[in-house]
Amino acid sequence: MVDKEASGGPRSQRWRKGRSHVAWGAVLAVMVGFAGGQTASGAPGGGAGGTAVEGWEPGPPGAGSSIRWEPCDTDASAECGALSLPVDWGRPDGERFDLQLARRRATGPGARVGSMVFGPGGPGDSGVSRIVGKGNMSRFSDTLRSRFDIVSFDPRGVGLSNPIRCSQELLDKRPSPVMKSQAEFDATAKYNRDLRADCRKNTEHGLFDHVDTLSMVKDLDAVRAALGEKSLTFHGSSYGTLLGEQYAEQYPKRVRAVVLEAVVDHSLGTRGFLATQAATLQDSFDEFVAWCERTPSCDLHGSNVRAVWADLLDRAERGELSDGGRAVTPFDLSVLVMKQLYDPTWAALADFLHGLAESKPEALKEAGTTGAIPAGAEPALGTNAFEIFCQDWSLPVRGYEGYARELRRVGRIAPDMKYVRALMSVSACLGAPAPQNPQHRLKVRGSRPILLTNSLHDPASGYNWATHVADQLGSSAVLHTYEGWGHGTYTNSPCAQATVDAYLISLKVPARGASCPAVEPTG
Repeated sequence: MVDKEASGGPRSQRWRKGRSHVAWGAVLAVMVGFAGGQTASGAPGGGAGGTAVEGWEPGPPGAGSSIRWEPCDTDASAECGALSLPVDWGRPDGERFDLQLARRRATGPGARVGSMVFGPGGPGDSGVSRIVGKGNMSRFSDTLRSRFDIVSFDPRGVGLSNPIRCSQELLDKRPSPVMKSQAEFDATAKYNRDLRADCRKNTEHGLFDHVDTLSMVKDLDAVRAALGEKSLTFHGSSYGTLLGEQYAEQYPKRVRAVVLEAVVDHSLGTRGFLATQAATLQDSFDEFVAWCERTPSCDLHGSNVRAVWADLLDRAERGELSDGGRAVTPFDLSVLVMKQLYDPTWAALADFLHGLAESKPEALKEAGTTGAIPAGAEPALGTNAFEIFCQDWSLPVRGYEGYARELRRVGRIAPDMKYVRALMSVSACLGAPAPQNPQHRLKVRGSRPILLTNSLHDPASGYNWATHVADQLGSSAVLHTYEGWGHGTYTNSPCAQATVDAYLISLKVPARGASCPAVEPTG
């Protein structure tokens, strides 16, 4: 999911403020006491555990060697720090930026395994806000927290790590992802050119052109080294799985354990990308419909759910749905539904659709269609983390006619969810230069086993992606299946959580073909 994040205040203080992030327009997109000021050095003998690490290797040339940890300003039970890194890894002596991190120490230090790095999704999610704030740590089990220092970071270009900054006025003019004419196609291409130029001008240290995931792979290895770890223990979620995949590809011998949860397949071209995204979103909608048909408590039980949904899309197309005077488009409506398929919150989704069908305007407000700039942001500037995607993917279409053909094809694959959010991936990157990190099949040689974990019915990172990536990794990976629903497995299934924890802590790899039973949603 694409998030909108911004930070204000002097650059040297940004990492200490711990501001939370707000969804990009919502439709686009523990503890022991810590000693302040401790340095985790990237040299043997200076690791996070304070003992020499045999076989330790330094990070990439140009990386900072240490992280100075201090209690976070907004939550002293967590530690915050920064690591100085090159903007362009091809020029390690050139311009630099600070990668902002946060961690919580293992709650059972006598049984500590090491540091586990969590790779946030998005692109655009904040790893720092995942750690800072005691409630946010519910993402990790008590068992895992007792054995690892949990570390995460704001990726380059995101949140507190030198965010991509753009004119908010220009961001507010972003055209619809669904282009319906040659004129709209041309206008979108021009808008994208103008936005790239604006963001490049407003982003500090020349970082705008260096926010691809392959650059983040070197950032991640620098973090590993600065933590004093011989090898990496990593849990990537959603878009964060691409970081884990490519780390294993670049540094297979430095992998201790890598979990890929809700897997991204970075081998697909335009047609394959759109087709797999459409199929998995349609599948999740089908599962919701089936639940409503068998569940008397569903607000739409006994109704033709697909007909109700089709009527709502028609009303949105005619401009009859609005929130605070702003028209809600069919694409907006589809993204709101997709968000509620993430957890999933089927009862809430049924209530939402029923409220709209009954022409209750408060239904849209309760669903959160209105975006906002976080408190403390500079009012003239916003963020555009979607540029990360455009530097990782090439999804060209052959002019407007080629785009229209893909749109019709998506409609055949996903008749209920034809306004799949993946269309934004094509429109937002239309006319972009060749990506820094183009798609390719993974080639991992010599790595320890990698654990893939995926829901059978994931609306965003489809099971089709997980099986494709497992095929690419071959003997280097095992795919563990959660037979239920939602975007991710770790917090949706106690069984899947236990499987992941056993792998991360004890390197216990599940048997090939192993799975966990579905847990029917209650919300």
